[in-house]
Amino acid sequence: MSKLSRRSVLRASLGIAAAGTLARPYISNAQAKSATVWWNQGFVPEEDAAFTTLVADYEKASGNKIDYSLVPFAPLMQKIVSALTSGDVPDVMNHDIADAAVVPQNAWHDKLIDLTDVVETQKAQYHPTALLAAQYYNSTTKKRSYYYAPCKAAVLPFHIWNSLVEKAGYKMSDAPKTWDAFWDFFKPMQGKLRESMRGVYSLGLQPTTVGPADGNNTFHHFLIAYGGNGIVTKDGVPHLDDPQVKEAVVKALTYITTAYKDGYVPPGALSWNDADDNNAFHAKQIVMDLDGTISTEVALYHNKAEYDDIVTMPLPLDNAGKPVPAQLGVGGAFIPKGAQNVEVAKDFIKYIIQPKVVNEYLKSGLGRWLPPMPELVKSDPFWLDPKDPHRSTYAREAILSPTVPNYPVFNPGYAEANAQQIWGSAVADVVRNGKSPEASAEYALKQIGNVLAKYPIAQS
Repeated sequence: MSKLSRRSVLRASLGIAAAGTLARPYISNAQAKSATVWWNQGFVPEEDAAFTTLVADYEKASGNKIDYSLVPFAPLMQKIVSALTSGDVPDVMNHDIADAAVVPQNAWHDKLIDLTDVVETQKAQYHPTALLAAQYYNSTTKKRSYYYAPCKAAVLPFHIWNSLVEKAGYKMSDAPKTWDAFWDFFKPMQGKLRESMRGVYSLGLQPTTVGPADGNNTFHHFLIAYGGNGIVTKDGVPHLDDPQVKEAVVKALTYITTAYKDGYVPPGALSWNDADDNNAFHAKQIVMDLDGTISTEVALYHNKAEYDDIVTMPLPLDNAGKPVPAQLGVGGAFIPKGAQNVEVAKDFIKYIIQPKVVNEYLKSGLGRWLPPMPELVKSDPFWLDPKDPHRSTYAREAILSPTVPNYPVFNPGYAEANAQQIWGSAVADVVRNGKSPEASAEYALKQIGNVLAKYPIAQS
C-alpha cells in the first residue's frame, strides 16, 4: 500500500431486512488474486481510516489482496487523466467528482469496462437518481450502460453561522422559504456585522472562473431554481434555445452578478478554487455558503461549540413556492479498459456496494457522504438522528427529497463545458467587462451548444 501526504482538512445496520442475504458478510469464490486501487483521500482522517478498514475486511473475507493508494483530490485527478491518456492504468479508480468530470467522456470514448453485472447485484437498493447517475452513453456501442458503481451520494446544502446571524440581530427561524427572498435575507446582516467586525460578507456565492466544481454547482442550482433544469434532458438532447432555459440563465446571471457588484460577496470569489469557500466560511468571512456535502461542518466535528453553531439547511422553494430539486452527485468506482485484474476489481466493487458495507463505511467517515440507498437512511437512526444538527437535514435533502443528476450524466459534452468554466466566464463578463446578463447568457449558451454538438447521441 502507498499513501500520499494529507491535504489540509480545510482544503480541498439496522433494518436492512429488505436486503435479505445481502447483509451477510461477503465471501468471494475467486482464487486469491490482487488488484490495484486508486481512491480519493478523505476530507478528515476518519474517512481514510474507514476505507482502510473496508479494505482489510474485504481481504479477510475474499482472500484477495488490494494494493491501494489514497491520493488527495487535485493530484488524484491529474493522476487519473494521465493514466487514461497513456493507458497505464490501475484496476479500480475513484474520484469524488468522477461522475461529472471523468466517467462521462471516458464512457463516451469506450475507455471503461461495463459494470452492469456489478450494479445489478444491488440495483433494487439504489436511489433512482443514483442509478440514473451511474449510466453513461458509449458512442461506440451507441447505447447507455452502467460504467460507474455508486457507493456514496451528496448534495449541496446551505451552511450558516447562527452566531453571526444573531449578532446581526436576526433569527434563522425568520428566514424566508423561497429562493430569492432566502438569499436576500442575509444581505442586510453585512452592514450590522461590520459595525464590530472587519471584512465580513453576507453571501458565499462562488462566481468563480477557476473551479473545478463549486462554481458550476452554484450556477446550476440557480438555473434549476429559476426553471432551467431542462437545459439538457435525459436523452442527452440540449435545449439551449428553449425560452424558459434562456430566461433562467439570464435570471441566474443577474442575481449572482448583482450580489457581487453590490459588495455582498468577497471580491476574491471570482478566482476561488473549491477549497476557498470552506476557508472563508471557517474564518467567518462569510455568513452563509451553498456548498457540496457537509464537509464544512465535519471539518469542525471535534470542536463541538463551532460544530453546533453552524446551521445546515436544505434548498428553499423556488420563487413560486415549488420544491427545487437538488443535484445529486454520486461517488463510486469505475474500471478502465486496460486493467489487468478485472475479475478481482469487480469482486472488490461488488463487496463495497453491499448495503451493510456501504453503511458502515460512510458512518465511520462521520457521514460526510450519504448512502445512495434510501432504505439505509430510513432504517439506521444514525442518518436521521435529531441530536446531530447537520446530518439529518443533509440526508433528507439528498435521499428523501426531489433530486436530479448532474448534467454530464445526460451528455458528456457538458463535462467539457464545465471544464471550460463557461458559466464562471459568463459571470466575469458581466462583472469585469460590463456585458449585460442577456448578452452574456446568449454567448454562454452558444459556447455550450458548440461543445455539445461534438457529442451527438443517437435516439432509439
